[in-house]
Amino acid sequence: MTTTPTGVDPALRSTAAAARATDLCKVYGEGETQVIALDSVSVEFHQAEFTAIMGPSGSGKSTLMHCMAGLDTISSGSARIGDVELTTLKDKKLTQLRRDKIGFIFQAFNLLPTLNALENITLPMDIAGRKADQAWLDQVVATVGLAGRLKHRPSQLSGGQQQRVAVARALAGQPEIIFADEPTGNLDSRSGAEVLGFLRNSVREMGQTIVMVTHDPVAASYSDRVVFLADGQIVDELRDPTADSVLDRMKRFDAKGRTS
Repeated sequence: MTTTPTGVDPALRSTAAAARATDLCKVYGEGETQVIALDSVSVEFHQAEFTAIMGPSGSGKSTLMHCMAGLDTISSGSARIGDVELTTLKDKKLTQLRRDKIGFIFQAFNLLPTLNALENITLPMDIAGRKADQAWLDQVVATVGLAGRLKHRPSQLSGGQQQRVAVARALAGQPEIIFADEPTGNLDSRSGAEVLGFLRNSVREMGQTIVMVTHDPVAASYSDRVVFLADGQIVDELRDPTADSVLDRMKRFDAKGRTS
């Protein structure tokens, strides 16, 4: 039986959930100013799978990611990372969960300019007092192609290289899931393709689980599955996407964000 490097049987990829939302609602404001950002969303993000979240501006895609990652509170419903219910956690436990179980990649690289690439990669583990698994760290560095740049500070790296450092930082702690919010938004097409390739390889070769918010059909085509949101609800899903098939689905949304 073939398994991924993390021991996840490929046959289980479609059933084992790394994260799950059930009837998740997020409401901002009240009365006439009330905005329903997420409206009873139920979705699973499967282990060792790359999922893209797409939708029109204001559809709730970033809000969903932030709620699932424990970066924002939810109004009602359930959000789980593995078997852990986020809504039951106090602030200290939630911070610990984000630190130990979740990796983050954002459009802004969020690197410390005074640290070199290796120090930026290991920073979350250093803060947590955890020693990096050297074999895993070496594999991550090799996967993102940074072996020759580890002593360089961010100012000495290109935008694509800085984002690769951010990707390596997210991978290095062996999180249960990585959330990426427009990770190629500040990159040119070539650098973006490199970073997306690294993310896809981390899923296929390392068994990582990734959930990525993007507006770009080309970026979404690197994923295994695309989930489409409109008006705070999941309205469609596409497996084994191509840029053309994603673009075709997006064209079905009318001006209000509903499918035609």
